[in-house]
Amino acid sequence: MRQFKNWLRQNLGFALFLGLMFVFRSACADWNYVPSSSMNPTLVQGDRVIINKLAYSLRVPFTLIELARWDLPHRGDVITFDSPAPQDEGLNLIKRVVAVGGDIIEMHNNNLIINGVSVDRSLMAESRILPSEYGPLKVQVWSERSGDHLIQTATIPSRNQFRDMSPVHVPEGSLMVMGDSRDNSNDSRFIGFIDIHRVTGQAVRVAMSHDPEQFYVPRADRWWLPLHL
Repeated sequence: MRQFKNWLRQNLGFALFLGLMFVFRSACADWNYVPSSSMNPTLVQGDRVIINKLAYSLRVPFTLIELARWDLPHRGDVITFDSPAPQDEGLNLIKRVVAVGGDIIEMHNNNLIINGVSVDRSLMAESRILPSEYGPLKVQVWSERSGDHLIQTATIPSRNQFRDMSPVHVPEGSLMVMGDSRDNSNDSRFIGFIDIHRVTGQAVRVAMSHDPEQFYVPRADRWWLPLHL
């Protein structure tokens, strides 16, 4: 105990710096590593994404307790949240908001319909190779309007197993989220709606990216890449 006190006395400044850094990362801003391809092509495996934790509210550091709220997630936002699935306890996920409280959403042949209006969607690339946790993956890339954002989504012709969804009503205070790679995403279709109080921040841009399949060589074309057009 005496040795610890001596160490703390000698390194108090460093200990305070570490403490403040962890508080800042918990309550203000952080970055998340993207381990999977569920958000292809917007985010790819190996991206590190900047998260604005003050985008919607101020929370007590290291908790989901809100001190103040000034905004709600909007359609098209890429958010991080604590998964509500019991098997994912403590897991922070990153997905896109496709519907908010009060919306009625359905999907037919991968085309979203929100409140009876079909989302504008057009094919950008019949075939594109993107990195994934399974190795290089051939996908179709689509351009889609999501809220105020023009985004890109991916479908996997070799799978195409989740292309339809019956109409569902999103409860007030909840969100429906999906991965941009809709054939390869564990999202609200499987884990349910997301309570807005579980949202931990908004992803704003890719800070840096490295290719885990190529000895973590930097992907220079993805550094400081904004998520919204």
